[in-house]
Order: sequence, then C-alpha cells, then structure tokens
Amino acid sequence: MRSVLQQRTLKSLTRAVGVGLHSGQRVELTLRPAPADTGIIFRRIDLAEPVDIAISALAVTDTRMATTISHKGARVLTVEHLMSACSGLGVDNLYVDITAEEVPILDGSASSFVYLLQSAGIALQRAPKRFIRVKEPVEVRQGQGESLKWARLDPFHGYKLRFEIDFNHPAVDSTGQSVEFDLSTGSYTRDIARARTFGFTKDVEMMRANGLALGGGLDNAVVMDDYKVLNAEGLRYGDEFVKHKILDAMGDLYLIGKPLLAAYSAFRSGHALNNLLLRELLSQPQAWEVVSFEDERQAPAGFSQLARAW
Repeated sequence: MRSVLQQRTLKSLTRAVGVGLHSGQRVELTLRPAPADTGIIFRRIDLAEPVDIAISALAVTDTRMATTISHKGARVLTVEHLMSACSGLGVDNLYVDITAEEVPILDGSASSFVYLLQSAGIALQRAPKRFIRVKEPVEVRQGQGESLKWARLDPFHGYKLRFEIDFNHPAVDSTGQSVEFDLSTGSYTRDIARARTFGFTKDVEMMRANGLALGGGLDNAVVMDDYKVLNAEGLRYGDEFVKHKILDAMGDLYLIGKPLLAAYSAFRSGHALNNLLLRELLSQPQAWEVVSFEDERQAPAGFSQLARAW
C-alpha cells in the first residue's frame, strides 16, 4: 500500500506574547491551521484593514540585521526564526496573526517556536507535499579576499546545510567554526533549534542609536564584549554561533515557499546573500523543478516521519 507524502499544518491554534528584538514593542502572535496549498501567510491584524503577506523570496524587502517581508505597505520583521522552526518541523501551511510589525524574539532561538508548533500538534493534510528540487548548481558571491562571502545550492536527494563562519573575535574563534546539518540523520529540535542569535556590545550601542536592538538583552541573545561571552550560563552548544547561522539559513531559504531538495553551503553568508541565492535560483528555470512523492518511501529520509518531540 503506497502512501503519498502529505502536506502539514497545525491541529489547533497556539499563541505567544513577547517583544520584538529591534522594535522593543510588545507583540502577540497567533499560529493557526491553514488549508492545503495555502503556504505560510503572515497577517497584520493590528492595522485598520488587516494585510496578508504570503511568504516568498520576492516578498523580502529588507535584510539588514534580520529578514523583513512586505506587501501593500505593510511589513513583518525578523521572520527567520519562526520560518526556521516551520522548515525544521516540515510545516507547509500556516496563518500567522501578528499584532505589531515584528515577530517576538522570545529566547533568541527557534526552540520556543518549535515548542509552540509541537504543542499545537502537527496535522497531515490530504494533499501531496511539494518540494523545489535543485537540478543544477547555483551560486552567489560577494567581495574578494578578506571580505569574500558566498552561498550555493547543489543538487542533492535530501536537505543538508553546511556553514562556515569567520568573525575574528576571541570568543567566537574558540568555538566550532563550521558545521554540517543533514535533515535525514540529525534532529533539528535537538541539534539546531536552541542556537541563539548573537551580538557584540560595541555594535549594540550603535544599533540602539539607530533605533535597533531595543528589545535585545542577555535573556534573548548571546552577547559578547571585545573578549568574552557575557551570558552567565555560557553557550548552549560548543558551536552555537555557527549553528545559529544554519538556523537562520533554514529560515531564510524556507521563504521560497516550499522545502528544498538541495545541499546548501555557505561561507560568511547572511540574510542578504541567502535571499540573493533564492532569487538567483528562481531566475534560472532550468535549474529547478517542483516535485512530490506519490510513495513516501521514495522521499528522502527526514521528510517522511514527523519530527520527534524533545
């Protein structure tokens, strides 16, 4: 008996309240089930006339410090951690009602969003799950020498990500500088989701002067001075910095609207380059195709089974 690999949404709705990392604004978030083939839609319910912003690589309008999506003059900032959790748990369809313009930062990682999604329960839907399969390598590069950064997608029957960082900072340099995560062999909730966003005190002052990082602190970020990590409890992983970059990349790449079948690799990439990579892929129609699996046994490992709880 063959069974088709199905789309997923939530069984029930779930809510969270927090503050925006950059805005410092209080925000309420409600995650609701959505019908098959809806995709993920952010809805600004605080506006006089609510605006729906469907995720897509082309909806990304700002990548400074976080990923922002916009539509009809409305925007939602810092979507990447929630999108990463949706990617890691394989959630295809979701309504995200939000009462301000920034997703709450919660603990600075994706683990709170994983907890929210899993507490609502994941429901299978009567529609085949659709993937974007990368057929040819696609790469974007910026800078040269010391300032070189790049990101690429290669054909791969599954989904894996490899990232290398280079910050030239003693606290970061003493940790793992590169990591590879394969969805078929690793556990997103255990291995990636708990990695927090990070920043440097010297940058925080400058950001706050520009109205950014107003909601940031030691309870929702790893903060470093010129030499060391300031958080009393230290790091959650020996390679938490580079793992957070994988977490971010999973969120940024999921904005294409469907899970990728590809191997992503990157050196010093960030939100801007990740979005550029998606746009480059979409501009080359011969480099990708949309596929589904009539028999879930033919799907790559990691996609067919529902993600285990902690």
